[in-house]
Amino acid sequence: MARRGLARRISRPLAAGTGALILVATLTACVTGSPEPRTVTHPDSPAHLAEVTVQRIEYPTSHEAPDPAQNWADLYLPAGEHRDHSVPLAVIIHGGVAQDGQGADSFDSLARALTVRGMAVYNIEYRRLGTGGGWPTTYNDIADALDHVVKVNEKFPAIATDDEVVVGHSTGAQFAAWGGTRHTLNHNEVGAFPAFRPTRIVSIAGTLDSVFSARAGDDRVLNAIGGTPLQVPARYATVDPAQNVDPGTPVVAIHGTEDTVVPPENSRRYVKAAQKAGGKAELTLLEGEDHASIVSVDSPAYPKVVDAIVNASVAELDKVVEAVNP
Repeated sequence: MARRGLARRISRPLAAGTGALILVATLTACVTGSPEPRTVTHPDSPAHLAEVTVQRIEYPTSHEAPDPAQNWADLYLPAGEHRDHSVPLAVIIHGGVAQDGQGADSFDSLARALTVRGMAVYNIEYRRLGTGGGWPTTYNDIADALDHVVKVNEKFPAIATDDEVVVGHSTGAQFAAWGGTRHTLNHNEVGAFPAFRPTRIVSIAGTLDSVFSARAGDDRVLNAIGGTPLQVPARYATVDPAQNVDPGTPVVAIHGTEDTVVPPENSRRYVKAAQKAGGKAELTLLEGEDHASIVSVDSPAYPKVVDAIVNASVAELDKVVEAVNP
């Protein structure tokens, strides 16, 4: 399958008098304060990276002072020559909402696997429960990190930001689905008026039906939202993907059949609700995978997860579901 929009992006001429940047890779992965790339301007030349590079970016927060140890994202750029707006972007949101849960660093391998396939990756960290997170801080952080993509694009114009995919694991998938439908929120709801909105969603073992998760006693959902659906129904109405289906935003749900942390029934319920609301959503079940193994590089299903993300990214928007589930 041809890459969605890639030929168009590569062939797009640079504006007259505009120079693209050649980036000489001096970046180190996952190190705050890593040196800036040295830049040399050559008009009408594509940006060139000799190898995959990683830049840690601290994003500003809009509702309270940021925590530099937690309010950051790693931007991965693939090797090669890249003209402006030519590299499709994947946003990754981890699901370790508790202090001792897995963080963004645990998805370094997935990010690198996607860069090998020609994608840029924006891997988000945020304040978690026990380290300043919770309602509404965690949601504000994720909204701020997403909106900062606009500024990141100004600094790294090779990345495309007009029609991109967001990927989430576990509660991170709930954050991802919420991030992809923030444009439907009312003006007084958390995360309204997005500056950047992913247009396609890949959920991996996601808590896509947050009410179902809460009623099943999922403490991560309960604590992240700050109560039960009966106690804080308005919050669930704002952030529960099953209650905020956007028919124009396709969702690919991937789940392991042996997942006992977030059972596959969660994804099944969401897909059913999305389809009933006129949305495009499908579930892919990976036999024998559990909540952790499904994102492990050692799993035989791992290449399928990587393929699903890439295929969801490159497909035409109305063909995303079919591209992952032919």
